[in-house]
Amino acid sequence: MNSTPAPVPDDGPAALPEGWSTAVPDLADLPRLGELRGRSAEPFTGSATVDAEALAAEVAGPKSWTRRQLVVRDATGVVRAWATVHDRAAGRAVVGLDVDRTVPEADQVAAWCYASLERTGRELAAHRGLAETQLDAGAYAGDEARRRWLAAAGYEHVRSWLQMSRPVAPEEAEPGALPQPRPGVTVRPVATHDTGVPVAEDLQTVHRVLETAFADHFNSYRESFPEFVQRLREEPGHRWDHWWLAFVADPDRPGAEPVPAGALVGAVLPAGPDGKEGSYVEYLGATRAARGRGVATALLLAVVQDAAARGRDRVGLEVDADSPTGAHRLYERWGWRTRYVTESWHKDVTV
Repeated sequence: MNSTPAPVPDDGPAALPEGWSTAVPDLADLPRLGELRGRSAEPFTGSATVDAEALAAEVAGPKSWTRRQLVVRDATGVVRAWATVHDRAAGRAVVGLDVDRTVPEADQVAAWCYASLERTGRELAAHRGLAETQLDAGAYAGDEARRRWLAAAGYEHVRSWLQMSRPVAPEEAEPGALPQPRPGVTVRPVATHDTGVPVAEDLQTVHRVLETAFADHFNSYRESFPEFVQRLREEPGHRWDHWWLAFVADPDRPGAEPVPAGALVGAVLPAGPDGKEGSYVEYLGATRAARGRGVATALLLAVVQDAAARGRDRVGLEVDADSPTGAHRLYERWGWRTRYVTESWHKDVTV
């Protein structure tokens, strides 16, 4: 058991129950942390399965480098809560909390944890030299206990997200099984050197296209190229050969070089009950000038075909339920269906 004391807020609205303590989690806590997270999700997703590799990365792997976290133990030493703050980017901190809801102290512990998370978020912002920051918390739609905790801590529900999935059939790997891109649209993976390392220019193009594509979307904020690449590389499912670019030709300039118009960053989903992995769309965007030309569809179908060729059984993604582009309708048209819904809750705080 790791007994390293974690920061304790001195200005929170609640105290921990008598005899309870905090510590920084370590790998020995993984089974219990997976149990807490799985219990939180199961009523809303239908599954208590947790990706063990991703969990380990959060606690003590690459993903842990940008996180501050603590566990709360009861008087007997059992972990009853796990609280995390992810320093996502300048001006944005993602907070997470899993609480054992079987204990009568659950509400009290949740209040204390959200106060602690807020204090840590302020400290991270101060370290970056910022005057304010946004705390971004998540909840499953229908999780009334979580909603109550967040509202009491001063958060507001600002958005809902559809968690969608599409089955992949082996025959979709065959040439011609899926529609080809429209005339003038081409799609290719990010170029790599002979060593498999991606070409830096292509990675920068992906970042630039996505920054442009999401500029008019909800809660858009600028993220530097180094932060963008490093954050995605921390994910256990990250693979360089899951990054794609789309280009469009200018009909008014015959022979001119096609211009970058869309980008997709994918990842690997862990194996499901049947033992097959899936693919996941982390980011998909098309520049405003290219919208309506089939760029997003071409990228999506390229990933479906790639997933089928790799023997995977599904492609998952998340989409803003109120997207200004109506993206969910595109996904539904090509076979994606909503499995469950999540929510974003925000709190803006000054340092």
